[in-house]
Amino acid sequence: MLSGCGVYSFSGTNIDPAVKTISISTFANNASNGPSFLAQRFTEDFKDYFQRNTTLKLVPRDGDLQFDGQIIAYDFAPAAIQQQNGQDQAGSNQLTIQVRVKFTNTKDPKQDFEQTLQTTRPFPATRDITSINNDPTALRELFRNIITDAFNKSVANW
Repeated sequence: MLSGCGVYSFSGTNIDPAVKTISISTFANNASNGPSFLAQRFTEDFKDYFQRNTTLKLVPRDGDLQFDGQIIAYDFAPAAIQQQNGQDQAGSNQLTIQVRVKFTNTKDPKQDFEQTLQTTRPFPATRDITSINNDPTALRELFRNIITDAFNKSVANW
């Protein structure tokens, strides 16, 4: 009979069988430009992703795996500057989100990390920040990029 040191699943996780719970604290919104709902929506998406992709039980605090952090940047800026009628204009706009993520594995502290994860997405020049903030699909895509990076680094061991 073969045995291994970890548990592998079809979702790509490598979670020790001793790990049963996960706690995810609300990510504070420390980005000066971020909308008021940013922390809550990001945290809920983070929890949902881990609940869908692992069998870990979500607990309010002191989980075997623990996440906390802060949203440190939410920057909307013109990109692809073009000349039109002798004036510089944005050919597109770009939204960049940075999140400082702290991961603690109480069963294996060698897996712990603290890292800033970033994602950027271009938007047409016709889209302003208000329309993007009111578009849950656009924000979820940006959040998912960061959450997937945190997931891969913490439980997929990539």
